[in-house]
Amino acid sequence: MSDTIIVIPARYGSTRFPGKPLSIIAGKTLLQHVCEAATKAAQQLPNVTVLVATDDDRIMQHASSINIKAILTPTSCATGTDRAYAALQALDYKPRNVINLQGDAPLTPPAIIIALIQALEHNNVVTPVTQLSWQDLDRLRQAKLKHPFSGTTVILDSSYEAMWFSKNIIPAIRNEAKLREANMISPIFQHLGIYGYTYEMLATFTSMLEGKYERLEGLEQLRLLENGYKIKAVPASSENLHCWSGVDTPADAEFINHLLSGNI
Repeated sequence: MSDTIIVIPARYGSTRFPGKPLSIIAGKTLLQHVCEAATKAAQQLPNVTVLVATDDDRIMQHASSINIKAILTPTSCATGTDRAYAALQALDYKPRNVINLQGDAPLTPPAIIIALIQALEHNNVVTPVTQLSWQDLDRLRQAKLKHPFSGTTVILDSSYEAMWFSKNIIPAIRNEAKLREANMISPIFQHLGIYGYTYEMLATFTSMLEGKYERLEGLEQLRLLENGYKIKAVPASSENLHCWSGVDTPADAEFINHLLSGNI
């Protein structure tokens, strides 16, 4: 039995990138890169295991070939969170904590996975955020001109708990020019899409109906805020935002390949 399970949802039938988990990036599959990051984190803490939750036998076989346990889940799972929870139902025990690690984020630092596991000692839901430099904020604004729903921002209270998440850049900044002169870093926090839950909180979350603002924004974490639950933010370094680059398309995979090859 493990106190914590790092679950990696890996869906084969991506609309924009079919077979994405098995795509080759720098000589390894996308899924293998993610599993290696999770395994490095798990090896540094007691009673932590890694589990792949998938909808396809091909991914099951690949996980087995790299010595990672995998569980076949229904193709009907609406989200990665639902798939992670479905996989846990197939186990003969229930962990205390669960990390839902995106299967399309091959550069995830093991250190932030460890930080999330440690933060679950005192919180029910945790997720990483990073405070953007002005330069990174400018890049995010530029990206949103072409892809308005890329990048999620979050506002935090004084206890570092999330007040709201949005695909818009929040909060709006009045007198920005003066703030730029006074501070090296912007007041904007970007959300990084990994979550940690206690098992009980994950069960509660998956049992709740989709929220009004969750549906409008396309952000499932808003379901928790809409129902009065708290989400603790865990600070992550903003020194290299490339490490949070996800793979949604073949072009994204090529970009990550260049990163890992040292060409960017």
